[in-house]
Amino acid sequence: MAIDLENLKHAPKELGIHELIGKRWSPRSYTEQPVSDADLKTIFTAAGWAASSSNIQPWRFIVGRRGEETYDKIFDALASGNQSWVKTVPVLVASVAAKFMPAKDGEAPRPHEWAKHDVGAASATMCLQAIALGIHTHGMAGFDRELIRANFNIPEDFEPVAVWAIGYLGSPDALPDNYKKMETTPRERKPLDQYVFKHWNEPAKL
Repeated sequence: MAIDLENLKHAPKELGIHELIGKRWSPRSYTEQPVSDADLKTIFTAAGWAASSSNIQPWRFIVGRRGEETYDKIFDALASGNQSWVKTVPVLVASVAAKFMPAKDGEAPRPHEWAKHDVGAASATMCLQAIALGIHTHGMAGFDRELIRANFNIPEDFEPVAVWAIGYLGSPDALPDNYKKMETTPRERKPLDQYVFKHWNEPAKL
């Protein structure tokens, strides 16, 4: 029997959030269908229009397609568990954050305390633009940051943040059993009273 991933993974319509946000989730099963240059350009252009502290735009994205050396270098840095399902993903991306604010008037550069926040904002915007194009994404923390740094000669004033899979949704049946179970389990989110406060741990009345 076909699995209704829309009902399992999409946010309930009665929540009233935008359709793009409701449809965004992080699958592990992808087809090998390539993502076009035009769609990738649109996705990363959207990322570049995310909110950015002082408009510094500290994000960098290293993009590789299956069959390219860049893809292989990102793949090699992934944890083995991620490698087990990523094999069919057509695009892998490493996100990187600038660690320092631009120096002004000969001053020493100051640490950019909000850089990872801004890279996260750009990544979220990237994901929503992808969903608008019928493309899914999955962010991963399970990777070797120093291997990513070495593989791409990333300088010390930048820091690898995450790895992203980008591609078209595949069948859960293609996954190993443990990941298939995750793929077919309904998504849940914490209720607002657990993270929207009037005072610390005192829920806001919304």
